[in-house]
Amino acid sequence: MKCIITIELGTNGIRVFAYDLSGRIIGSMKGHYPTFHTEPDHSEQDPEQIFITTLYVLKNILNEYIHPKKYEVASICFSASMHSVLAVDKNGNPLGYAITWADNRAKKEAQELRNSSLGKKLYEATGTPIHPMSPLVKIAWIRHNNKERFRLTSKFLSIKTYIIHQLTGEYIIDYSIASATGLMNIHTVNWEEDALQYAGITANQLAVPAPVFTAAGKLKKAYQQSLRLPAETKILIGSSDGCLATLGDGIIKGAEKASITIEDSGAVRVMGSTVLKDEQMRFFNYLLTDNCYVSGGPTNNGGNIFEWFTRQFGEFTNPFDMENSMQQLMEEVDNVPAGSDGLLFLPYLLGERAPIWNANARGAYFGLNIKHERRHFIRATIEGILYEIYSIGKTLGEQRSINSLSVNGSFGTIPFCSQLIADIFNKPVWVRQQFHSVSFGAWLLSATEMGIYKSLDDAAQPVELPNVFRPNKQHHAVYADYFGIFEKLSTKLFDEFEAIGNLQKKYAHSNKTLIYDNP
Repeated sequence: MKCIITIELGTNGIRVFAYDLSGRIIGSMKGHYPTFHTEPDHSEQDPEQIFITTLYVLKNILNEYIHPKKYEVASICFSASMHSVLAVDKNGNPLGYAITWADNRAKKEAQELRNSSLGKKLYEATGTPIHPMSPLVKIAWIRHNNKERFRLTSKFLSIKTYIIHQLTGEYIIDYSIASATGLMNIHTVNWEEDALQYAGITANQLAVPAPVFTAAGKLKKAYQQSLRLPAETKILIGSSDGCLATLGDGIIKGAEKASITIEDSGAVRVMGSTVLKDEQMRFFNYLLTDNCYVSGGPTNNGGNIFEWFTRQFGEFTNPFDMENSMQQLMEEVDNVPAGSDGLLFLPYLLGERAPIWNANARGAYFGLNIKHERRHFIRATIEGILYEIYSIGKTLGEQRSINSLSVNGSFGTIPFCSQLIADIFNKPVWVRQQFHSVSFGAWLLSATEMGIYKSLDDAAQPVELPNVFRPNKQHHAVYADYFGIFEKLSTKLFDEFEAIGNLQKKYAHSNKTLIYDNP
């Protein structure tokens, strides 16, 4: 019996699934690793810790579910979050930590480039909005602010490329991750020369772009022995988590349907044969396969924001039971009306990407009065996260007709949240409980590579999401009124967002100086 393993390198952890060739889950496991915020706007991860966690979880799932049942692993397919940058030396050793998508330290470079004619040209060529998330401006920041690290760097890699290199010795990057770097021309499918010149690097300092079906060589002998896998096991480079979540929800080219992901971060996406063109540079256009683009907008602030709220204000009967503590908070809001009695929350704790593309954005509660209680804050926090998702969908609706939605991700598929999404969007929302769209998208990709399906469109056609949430018209009317204020606040506070960010930097620096000067 053959099986397919999928590995998702997520923001805060790894998920490994095993499927048989009919798409049935044999088993799954996950592991976690931290993100370090050592300074304001910094978000970094230890690549070695990610690799060790990957090996540990993969070995456990093989030993528990695969080897005892005599399954033969036909392929291992990777997916990963986008926009990570890891500098390595000539021997492939990391030069410090990997910089994640949430890192905003390159704000100055991004703002200057975005306002230039070059920025507009690069957006049209690469499909990646100009923002600190982009590896293009991350590399430029390293070039300007860490000259020694830049000098020693032999290659700039994504986390997924680094993990695959550790396993196989190959430096390779799939088209979708490559097209999210801001360095690849999505029309010619080559590294864009103007982007390379801006970053101050050559194409040789990047991995080799390849189609998502590409096998990245063979496992090194040490891992063949450790994992008890044969040399012929295919290591598919796969795609990005966003592209595969869209595929896993059954979204096909031309469908009048959008896919919403709310995990740690979030996004609203559509799939088509053409890119979305936008003078304001608000949308991404990432290449999945030839003439197939996943387009939409991402938010920095998804389920991670409610986790933050839970850590600060939840009641932990078990100090490590985040899910149960989140559920307890949600149970308090049943008797809070839609709109939280006028309490609004701007969820921009990590700055923001779409649709405002403002790395300086900050979180805020607005409309607070003497009658508000903790339960209002809970509901307002959830509503604020979903207002931001709606703001992306509303903007996307200017370009594509969207009649229904699918929702995936551990936060988005909580029934309370799925119903709120339906109410806010005023559209039906389709979900499948206990279903992981990213891993299933990776299985569809692997099954297509094996010839089980003729194409990814054929693979996505039979996908069914059986559960539907219908919108409550009265609640929608309430949310429409409050969203108008939310939207205005998100843009009216641009100057104040920047000012308080500058003060934070000023006094953080002052405090460090005082500490260092006073042993």
